[in-house]
Amino acid sequence: MPKMKTKSGAAKRFKVRGSGSIKRSQAFKRHILTKKTTKSKRQLRGTAEIHKANIVSVRAMLPYA
Repeated sequence: MPKMKTKSGAAKRFKVRGSGSIKRSQAFKRHILTKKTTKSKRQLRGTAEIHKANIVSVRAMLPYA
Protein backbone atom coordinates (compact mmCIF):
# COMPACT_ATOMS: atom_id res chain seq x y z
CA MET A 1 0.00 0.00 0.00
CA PRO A 2 1.51 3.38 -0.93
CA LYS A 3 1.85 6.18 1.56
CA MET A 4 -0.95 8.71 1.84
CA LYS A 5 -0.08 12.11 0.46
CA THR A 6 -0.55 15.36 2.35
CA LYS A 7 -2.19 18.16 0.36
CA SER A 8 0.74 20.55 0.13
CA GLY A 9 -1.50 23.62 -0.15
CA ALA A 10 -3.22 22.70 3.11
CA ALA A 11 0.12 22.00 4.80
CA LYS A 12 1.20 25.56 4.01
CA ARG A 13 -2.04 27.08 5.33
CA PHE A 14 -2.77 25.11 8.51
CA LYS A 15 -0.76 24.08 11.57
CA VAL A 16 -1.87 21.56 14.18
CA ARG A 17 -1.36 22.67 17.76
CA GLY A 18 -0.22 20.39 20.54
CA SER A 19 -3.77 20.17 21.85
CA GLY A 20 -4.95 18.91 18.45
CA SER A 21 -6.76 22.06 17.39
CA ILE A 22 -5.87 23.55 14.01
CA LYS A 23 -4.82 27.16 13.54
CA ARG A 24 -5.04 29.28 10.42
CA SER A 25 -4.00 32.77 9.41
CA GLN A 26 -6.47 35.59 8.94
CA ALA A 27 -7.76 36.49 5.48
CA PHE A 28 -8.30 39.96 3.95
CA LYS A 29 -4.82 41.27 4.83
CA ARG A 30 -3.02 40.93 1.45
CA HIS A 31 -4.00 43.87 -0.73
CA ILE A 32 -6.41 46.83 -1.05
CA LEU A 33 -5.37 47.90 2.44
CA THR A 34 -5.81 51.64 1.89
CA LYS A 35 -9.58 51.54 2.25
CA LYS A 36 -9.48 49.37 5.37
CA THR A 37 -9.27 51.07 8.73
CA THR A 38 -6.26 50.75 10.99
CA LYS A 39 -8.41 49.03 13.59
CA SER A 40 -9.65 46.37 11.16
CA LYS A 41 -6.11 45.70 9.90
CA ARG A 42 -4.82 45.43 13.47
CA GLN A 43 -7.52 42.93 14.38
CA LEU A 44 -6.56 40.75 11.40
CA ARG A 45 -3.10 40.11 12.86
CA GLY A 46 -2.20 36.78 14.35
CA THR A 47 -3.91 33.43 13.94
CA ALA A 48 -7.35 31.99 14.52
CA GLU A 49 -8.76 28.52 15.07
CA ILE A 50 -10.60 26.86 12.20
CA HIS A 51 -14.37 26.51 12.52
CA LYS A 52 -15.71 23.18 13.76
CA ALA A 53 -17.62 22.72 10.47
CA ASN A 54 -14.29 22.50 8.60
CA ILE A 55 -12.31 20.27 10.98
CA VAL A 56 -13.13 16.99 9.21
CA SER A 57 -12.17 18.22 5.75
CA VAL A 58 -8.93 19.84 6.94
CA ARG A 59 -7.90 16.71 8.85
CA ALA A 60 -8.49 14.66 5.70
CA MET A 61 -6.05 16.90 3.82
CA LEU A 62 -3.43 16.52 6.60
CA PRO A 63 -3.35 12.76 7.27
CA TYR A 64 -0.10 12.77 9.28
CA ALA A 65 -0.65 15.97 11.27
